Amino acid sequence: MDILAEIQEKVSQRQFEFSRHAMDQSILRDVNVVEVEEAVMSNCEIIEDYPEDKYGPSCLILGFTKQERPLHILISYPTRPLLKIITIYEPDPIAWKDNRVRLR
Repeated sequence: MDILAEIQEKVSQRQFEFSRHAMDQSILRDVNVVEVEEAVMSNCEIIEDYPEDKYGPSCLILGFTKQERPLHILISYPTRPLLKIITIYEPDPIAWKDNRVRLR
């Protein structure tokens, strides 16, 4: 099973938690848990991978809510019992091309 499939499996079983930062950002950016679940369970994709991140392997997922709201979700690899949602945000079109490619 690939990383994305494992992440989706854990999300479908609600085996995830929000970091304090993700919780704060979800409140500030008005993103609720259902939207996070919708975005991860949709036709999402890993757009950046951080296998050597200092806090542990993670990846940036682009997904869309049922209302077609694009969300970037930085999430830990599914190696622990609970996935960690590290941060959540709506990609800024000034910083991202097609929500997928970081503009430098």
